[in-house]
Amino acid sequence: MAFKSGFVSIIGAPNVGKSTLLNALLQQKIAITSTKPQTTRHKIKGILNLPEMQLIFIDTPGIHEASIEYNKYLVKLAVETLQEVDVILFMIEPFPWGLSEGKKIISTYLSQVKVPCILLINKVDKIAKPQLLPIIEEFNKLYPFKATLPISAKKQAGLEDVLKEIAAYLPEGPRYYPEGLITDITERQLIAEIIREKAIEYTKEEVPYSIATVVEEYREIPEKKMVYIGAVIYVEKDSQKGIIIGKKGKMIKDIGQMSRKEIENLLGCKVYLELFVRVKPHWRRDPRTWAELGLKQ
Repeated sequence: MAFKSGFVSIIGAPNVGKSTLLNALLQQKIAITSTKPQTTRHKIKGILNLPEMQLIFIDTPGIHEASIEYNKYLVKLAVETLQEVDVILFMIEPFPWGLSEGKKIISTYLSQVKVPCILLINKVDKIAKPQLLPIIEEFNKLYPFKATLPISAKKQAGLEDVLKEIAAYLPEGPRYYPEGLITDITERQLIAEIIREKAIEYTKEEVPYSIATVVEEYREIPEKKMVYIGAVIYVEKDSQKGIIIGKKGKMIKDIGQMSRKEIENLLGCKVYLELFVRVKPHWRRDPRTWAELGLKQ
């Protein structure tokens, strides 16, 4: 049997579960997740090595109508992958808002694409089965999907079917990456993303979208079998800085404690994590700052 390999883009509106799906397929967390939309800010590659094939999944930022320059850039990143991959997984959620956003993406972006596209209806554990059939029929009239699969990324239901369908449209090819590699994200990037995830979890309203995180120092301390990490949480306003720090520093302490636990699990050693909060006014509107903060690909 010939070995297959190729690139698979996971696309959809914000908060449909793309990063949750990627983590579930890899059985390891490489992409941060949140109940708040627009969390993913990179085209993250997750590499799944199987005996008969190698799949390189690309988790993309959510496609939406963006008004801020950085969000427009993120949408552009996601749309670019439609022409760069062998298979597209298009995710929707079966609720009125999700269906509406899914239709917009089909009419605006997918209509011009010739890459094999599989429709994934996520979060099906939250609706009654009879509600599924009309959704499947409606979406298959809008676009010639190669397959339509109901899944629950969070409960890891239907994932074997997803892999089978991808395999049917994947070309023969080599292993593009070594077998032991599961992502192209650096350790520093992953640590910065873990801190951002915890900061997002603890903050409300507009603050999550203004947060950027950068690991400025990473130093091993062999005599203590410990790693020192100095990281900065950037926000756009002084008021947001106050929220991140919290009353008597409680918020930043909580973010640090939760981040440190996860980073220690990642690195397999003790971590001394020091967090700083700085203001970069309107960074989401300045492309030079995106590059400065390592947010431009």
